[in-house]
Amino acid sequence: MNALRNKVQLIGRLGKDAETITFDDGKVKARFPVATNETFRNGEGEKVERTQWHDVVAWGGLAEVAGQYLKKGAEVAVEGRLTYRTYEDGEGQTRYITEVVAGEMLMLEKRSDPS
Repeated sequence: MNALRNKVQLIGRLGKDAETITFDDGKVKARFPVATNETFRNGEGEKVERTQWHDVVAWGGLAEVAGQYLKKGAEVAVEGRLTYRTYEDGEGQTRYITEVVAGEMLMLEKRSDPS
């Protein structure tokens, strides 16, 4: 059962191109937002579509692939784990961030030229 702990699976579309950063020690990090949609009928029987945005972070080789191929609007499947962190902004307010740290990623559309 340990394999089931803190596991997230998402299929959605990218809200913008993946952004990468390479740190001084050579580690690579990519960030990209993924939108997931759900459709349901509310209490009045009306069809409602709800979009949720998820901040995804990838590291290492996975980050390099994300930076090269993940473009706005592309459909992607991501499997990873949830992380939470806090920081204090310039005005002294505590800010909370929830991210999905990707462990696996699958591009669900044909790759285009990474130009």
